[in-house]
Amino acid sequence: MTRGLFISFEGIDGAGKSTHIDALAAALRARGRSVVLTREPGGTPLAEKLRALALNDPMDPLTEALLMFAARRDHLLQVIEPALARGDAVLCDRFTDATFAYQGAGRGFDLQVLAGLERWVQTVPAVDAPGIRQPDLTVWFDLAPAVAAQRLAGARVPDKFESQPQAFFARVAAGYGARAAADPGRFLRVDADQPREAVWRDVEAGLKQRGLLA
Repeated sequence: MTRGLFISFEGIDGAGKSTHIDALAAALRARGRSVVLTREPGGTPLAEKLRALALNDPMDPLTEALLMFAARRDHLLQVIEPALARGDAVLCDRFTDATFAYQGAGRGFDLQVLAGLERWVQTVPAVDAPGIRQPDLTVWFDLAPAVAAQRLAGARVPDKFESQPQAFFARVAAGYGARAAADPGRFLRVDADQPREAVWRDVEAGLKQRGLLA
């Protein structure tokens, strides 16, 4: 059976992840892969309810982080792990790196507490051996906060994260950089300040270089 593949897509709001998730899903399906498209927070009925709370209701950073990880646990058990066990490719719009970037770097919450929650929530009975579930590859769409703000202006009614000032997104972007520096083999950094076609070419080339897109 084909081994499951788990790819997450990360970046600040406005970086343009969604378009390229759909493009990669189409490319994988064209090559005969079964693909599961999902997102965080969310991906299950319970996690979607928690998403609505986390993205809209005021709360302190610890409550926010606990909601994110509670949603993640349900998402892992109900969607991600079964799909990987079937040999599917799971493409997820955000995963744990977002929690470290937004709640950790953006909100200034204790990274050691987040690391403990990461170990606790993401330890799963994987097919090969129990361990902390992480994506096989994280595609990080790196974009300057000022450019992201221009893209988001007037696009839709912002949630409580999208309405944060640029200084918040500068901290978030730095948080993504720190995660990538700590685990460079897992990250594919893509310059998102390019035309859409050029960004996709970089994504495609990065996956081919890693043997994930024949």
